[in-house]
Amino acid sequence: MAKFAVIKIGGQQFKVSEGQEILVGKLSDLKKIEPEVLLVSEDDKASIGKPTIKGAKVSLKVVKDLEMGEKIEVYHFKAKSRYKKHTGFRPQYTRLSVEKISA
Repeated sequence: MAKFAVIKIGGQQFKVSEGQEILVGKLSDLKKIEPEVLLVSEDDKASIGKPTIKGAKVSLKVVKDLEMGEKIEVYHFKAKSRYKKHTGFRPQYTRLSVEKISA
């Protein structure tokens, strides 16, 4: 089994391992990225935090500051009343790379 961790960053939880890249919602402060480490597993040993593990760190590196997601288009239509409405939304992400997991 490989070494992995469960972290909380940007209000979401991710299961990460070393060398992996993850997409998180756009982060405003890129100089101070410190995720909360909730679980660390190495081989058959697992450390579970209550709610976080003290002393455990996951170092992250910003690969791409702003990455645009796929566009979501929404149409509203009411028959026989000439009502049509079109809106679109395109989410923004930050791509992070997991460099090291230390427990």
